[in-house]
Amino acid sequence: MEVLSQIIDAVNNVLRWPLVIGLLGTGLFLTVRLGFIQFRRLGHGFAVATGRYDDPDEPGDVSHFQALTTALSATVGVGNIAGVALAIHIGGPGALFWMWITALLGMATKYSEVTLAQQYRDVHHDEDGKAWEGSVSGGPMYYIERGLGRKWKPVAVFFAFALMVTSFMTGNAVQANTVATQVFDTFGVDPWITGLVTATIVGIVILGGISRIGKVTSIVAPVMAAIYVAGALLILVLNIGEIPAAFGRIFSEAFNPTSGVAGTGAGVFLLTMLYGVQRGLFSNEAGQGSAPIAHSAAKTDEPVSEGAVALLEPFIDTILICTMTGLVLVTTGAFEATAPAPLDLGASNVSFVEGDRETGYTPYLGQDAISYEEGMAQTLDGPRLGRFSVGVDTLYVDEAQTRPFTGTIDPDLRVARDADGTVRETLYGNTVRTSAPLTTLAFERGLAPIGLGGLGGSIVLFSVILFAISTSISWSYYGDRCANYLFGTKAILPFKAVFVVMHFIGAVLAVTTIWDLGDVALSLVTLPNVLALILLSGTLKKLTDSYFERKPWRENAEVHKRVVAEKQANKRRPK
Repeated sequence: MEVLSQIIDAVNNVLRWPLVIGLLGTGLFLTVRLGFIQFRRLGHGFAVATGRYDDPDEPGDVSHFQALTTALSATVGVGNIAGVALAIHIGGPGALFWMWITALLGMATKYSEVTLAQQYRDVHHDEDGKAWEGSVSGGPMYYIERGLGRKWKPVAVFFAFALMVTSFMTGNAVQANTVATQVFDTFGVDPWITGLVTATIVGIVILGGISRIGKVTSIVAPVMAAIYVAGALLILVLNIGEIPAAFGRIFSEAFNPTSGVAGTGAGVFLLTMLYGVQRGLFSNEAGQGSAPIAHSAAKTDEPVSEGAVALLEPFIDTILICTMTGLVLVTTGAFEATAPAPLDLGASNVSFVEGDRETGYTPYLGQDAISYEEGMAQTLDGPRLGRFSVGVDTLYVDEAQTRPFTGTIDPDLRVARDADGTVRETLYGNTVRTSAPLTTLAFERGLAPIGLGGLGGSIVLFSVILFAISTSISWSYYGDRCANYLFGTKAILPFKAVFVVMHFIGAVLAVTTIWDLGDVALSLVTLPNVLALILLSGTLKKLTDSYFERKPWRENAEVHKRVVAEKQANKRRPK
């Protein structure tokens, strides 16, 4: 397993920069080629999403709004809570600036891939088809094959297979594990119980097909976002005086970083940019080719109209929600604060490091025992116990932190020995947090002044649960469209069965390797997708210009008014 982990890390390191350059470069190219579409047509995207131009007779399975919420349910998720915290933990506050840049460019990318997915989607006209099979299939595999020609079929097949595998992993198993871990840490409920409950919920929803998925996400997505955003806004109101300084720090450290808490020293510009870009890209998923599958199901015969809706996703996901998370982390000071925590010497988040916060921390690779006196390591910048790659200043043997640790720690055996020879596998200390626990700390600190610190933790917990479940539901549709493309409709039901089983397995097993494998698969599918977007940019330009010259939404608005009037008349008509 260790060898496999090393191989996966090596592949990820190779793919990291080509992925970042490819996505940012494509976003910039499409922004210019399409005349800064994300700024000029943002208002039109909101108008289409409201449903005022919906025509129920147009082909598709769900409304524009339901397609948007289905895609948002997959993108607005744990990344908005944990991803932002991780970026700031490692890259510092300036990482948030680079998340904004990726979102602004990603809006053009998302518009492009969704427009093409609509243009080349496969619409089934078999009226005897089952609802759970869906009447529409679309996504990058279709526009790669149909837009670029049959010779690109192997690339389309590779994309579909890799994205289907990813749907089992990062889109499902990891989400289940996140929920199970959070519930266990908070309530002590065994992961298998949580996994059984969430797998049942996911199974019931996805067996109903995209129509049921769209109905569920159109309720869950706005509710979960509203709860999380309301909590964040309340904290920002309470800390309104700190907001200008927070923005100032974000902008200044974007180009002249003073290092994140776990960074590698002051002035590491590339580290800040890299983590901001990576977390931004994987938060809004622009260019990854997943969201176009959901948007392909929208009821419309105008591909550009759904593309305009799709460009809202990075705006909502990153510009709005991720910004709120980042501001909460910075204004409350939680991102560089410490909090009491047990230190299980055998845990994966506990390690041995050298250095300090000013010069940065590096892993300690030695095997010599580390000596402690009255809770402190004998050398100021020498090896010491760390958590989340950050050194712990003072160690204690009791949870109340009244008895400092004196003795030695063996980094090889991962055990501590008191001066009297007592062996300890767990110590205690004040440590930094990262990922979802860091955001939890920020919400607790932010609401503590009004006596609602506990509510802050509950908001994050509730959001993580809803975000993770809704992400699994949406990713099931991405995977089943890939299975349908590869093997036909006969593969849809078996895929869904395996998906539910993988959800349960993800809840009860450690999924670090599954997450890493999913990252590799997602990187591999992203590169051919952005290449296809560049090669098909001429088609995109023609579709875009034609749509906004013809203004077909005007006719749709009249149709929508007539349909609404007929429904109201039918309701008033006596039965």
